[in-house]
Amino acid sequence: MRIVKQGSVNVKLIVIVAALVLLLIPNFISGGEAEVEELGHILPMWSCIPFVGMLLSIALFPLFRPHWWERNQLNMAILWSLVFLVPFAIVYGPRAAGYEFYEIVMLDYLPFIVLLWGLFAVAGGILLKGSLSGSPKVNVILLVVGTLLSSWVGTTGASMLMIRPMLRANAWREKKAHMVVFFIFLVSNIGGCLTPIGDPPLFLGFLRGVPFFWTMKLAPLLLLNSAILLVVFFLMDRRLYKQEIAAGRKPPELPEGEKEPIKVEGLHNLIFLAMIVGAVILSGILGTLDSWKDAATGEIIGVPLPYGISLPMNNAIQMAIIVVAGFLSIKTTRKDLHERNHFTWGPIKEVACLFIGIFVTMIPALAILHARGGDLGLTEPWQFFWITGALSSFLDNAPTYLVFMTTAGSLGTEGLATAVGSIAPQLLVAISAGAVFMGANTYIGNAPNFMVRSIAEENHVKMPSFFGYMGWSARFLIPLFVVDMLIFFRPF
Repeated sequence: MRIVKQGSVNVKLIVIVAALVLLLIPNFISGGEAEVEELGHILPMWSCIPFVGMLLSIALFPLFRPHWWERNQLNMAILWSLVFLVPFAIVYGPRAAGYEFYEIVMLDYLPFIVLLWGLFAVAGGILLKGSLSGSPKVNVILLVVGTLLSSWVGTTGASMLMIRPMLRANAWREKKAHMVVFFIFLVSNIGGCLTPIGDPPLFLGFLRGVPFFWTMKLAPLLLLNSAILLVVFFLMDRRLYKQEIAAGRKPPELPEGEKEPIKVEGLHNLIFLAMIVGAVILSGILGTLDSWKDAATGEIIGVPLPYGISLPMNNAIQMAIIVVAGFLSIKTTRKDLHERNHFTWGPIKEVACLFIGIFVTMIPALAILHARGGDLGLTEPWQFFWITGALSSFLDNAPTYLVFMTTAGSLGTEGLATAVGSIAPQLLVAISAGAVFMGANTYIGNAPNFMVRSIAEENHVKMPSFFGYMGWSARFLIPLFVVDMLIFFRPF
């Protein structure tokens, strides 16, 4: 009898075995292994190979074995995670491996995926309806609205709210990939730079003493980048629009009396969206209060977990509120509204499967960066802009931002007083812009990128491959970032 079908893996069995090895066995080892201190100084660079393998899997399998990849995304994430964890456990001991695994899953991945799930669920219950023609003018307006929303409801919230209306407006058009790519550029990334709510890196800065509205200093960069990208998009979209019309395709025409006015259904979900945004802000505020910190250690009080790890209480409260908001949205939103919004769980499932592998395999990369980031000899704003941006394109931009914020704070320059030291304003602007803007360089640079791509593909939009998308960012974003450097960070 065949237990496993050809080309498939018993995912549940792998998960159970991995969990037993990483979580239970270390607890039966008396004495345990010595703690692995200063991990970034100890790990060799080749320990990042599983992370590179995970990225290459995301890039190559959809090209060469797309149907197999759709069925085995979680399998590959688990495989590459074990490629890192098993050798690590052999060298440093199972307790150390279990600690690293448990810490990144419980303290980083879990809050990350809960927030994305909540925003995805709530935004899926808000339907923008009306007779939108999908013309270049309408598309630019939708992009502008989404870009403006990003700083106030987060890039994920704005992306989930606006991508479906844009796809519906252009359902009659054949060539739509460029719309989604520019949507990712603007709404899923660049638009989130004005407030700490917009993107996680800026929220980390807020928690470390950067004033809430200080990030408004990025407004000139936002205006310049948005204006250039919108003009480029309009010219491209107008040319393709004329080609569509010439080929005999045109938007559906309705009699004057049947044209549907623009309106929003599911507005009660705005309450749940406000709950999620409020939960994030509340978590940040609670984390700064002395009454929420242990008097002996100065750490935020938390929920005890295995391996001496503690889930900060403010994060636990944040996740609880988000989960409640998400479930209330699902329960109170009519089924037909979800159906008309083409809402499915596919995109969030894909993100959850792939990013568990990304988070686990990037443990050595982040540790090395954190330990050795100060040895890179960075002193100028343009240097911080490019190094922060380049790493944020492939790593989690939040810890990358924090590493280089800390590096900038160690330089001893006069400027903004933060918890990591005084930072020259121009350095912090460069770090913030690099972390937020260059998350648009790849599909994995920011979680909304992947979700938007998945929603577009569900709506039969043929999206660029991983490297194909990087070709778009190389043509349109990298020259733009060079302009940013020359105007705002003056390398010469």
